[in-house]
Amino acid sequence: MDFDGNILIAFGLTLMAGLATGVGSLLAFFTSNTNTKFLSWALGFSAGVMIYVSMVEIFVKAEESLVAGLGTGKGQWVTVISFFAGMVLIALIDKLIPKQGNPHEVKKVEDMNKSPNGDGNLLKMGTFTALAIAIHNFPEGIATFTAALKDPMLGIPIAIAIAIHNIPEGIAVSVPIYFSTGDKKKAFRLSFLSGLAEPIGAIVAFLFLMPFLNDVLFGIIFAAVAGIMVFISLDELLPAAKKYDQAHTSIYGLITGMAVMALSILLFI
Repeated sequence: MDFDGNILIAFGLTLMAGLATGVGSLLAFFTSNTNTKFLSWALGFSAGVMIYVSMVEIFVKAEESLVAGLGTGKGQWVTVISFFAGMVLIALIDKLIPKQGNPHEVKKVEDMNKSPNGDGNLLKMGTFTALAIAIHNFPEGIATFTAALKDPMLGIPIAIAIAIHNIPEGIAVSVPIYFSTGDKKKAFRLSFLSGLAEPIGAIVAFLFLMPFLNDVLFGIIFAAVAGIMVFISLDELLPAAKKYDQAHTSIYGLITGMAVMALSILLFI
């Protein structure tokens, strides 16, 4: 497999997706209210893109690679096992994260309008949240990088979907840190640093996986990536979308995301 031409594109897309946490932080500082309906739709859209591309494109390509390397029966079994292994991996990561830093906790821009109160517990919560998001972002970085390495046109929608879901995560880091310290720079810095875990994940994938990347290893990683993205969509994106807006907005976003992804596959990928 010749991936050399795609390495810079894959890394650039991963970097863009990760730095979206900083966008969320800036939104918290420079806007006066949260557009909850749009955010709910956007998170649903992101979930729709990730679920559709995982099941229709990534899983299929993983299976093709594994069947080519291992034969039909064994290749199909390894694909399915790798898919669920990806889910187990991200679930274990989620389980190990301290509850104080739960990255699924919904925050709103309006929370930034409160006066800082020097609450040390909030600072601790914000720091834990930044750490939790960094841990979550690490496998997401590997997922984005691997997908873009295989096909940059496939990596673009995945990077956009992950970037969208990183925006509210940036808000979740910034709000408690600013509220406890009154320091916008510190809040932005921690939010920004939590997003850097994604390009770090890409670097790790490049350094440790690239020398051994063949059809079989690529298929295993790709199937695991599909599992990771489906789990993130069902466990993080859709619940967060529902919290921001209780109506059907998130489901409309989900369906739109699937439709856009389906069209992009038919027309461009």
